[in-house]
Amino acid sequence: MQFIFGKIGGIACEEVVLQLVRSKCISSLLYGLEACALTKSELSSLDFTVNRFFMKLFRTGNRPIEVVQNCQACFEFRSPSVLWAERMKKFEARYLACDRIFIHYGHCMD
Repeated sequence: MQFIFGKIGGIACEEVVLQLVRSKCISSLLYGLEACALTKSELSSLDFTVNRFFMKLFRTGNRPIEVVQNCQACFEFRSPSVLWAERMKKFEARYLACDRIFIHYGHCMD
């Protein structure tokens, strides 16, 4: 995120920067984590990274976190912990579907 912000932060509008972060950084940040059981502390660390990025992008300084959350809501930017929970549900559904297939074929082999 810092790389994108450092390269185009002062040139591009906020929408462009956020779209790049959403498509490049967040996907990399969350890659493979749906297979991991993350603790509340680990999820908070992921959210902290994004919150700090928003503070720099919108120059909110030390204002309350609600200001950052309002900015995220305005741009429909979901936090990593929310995205992780959604990915985790999809992963579990696919895993259970595969498990049912293996059980079904196991019974067919008898």
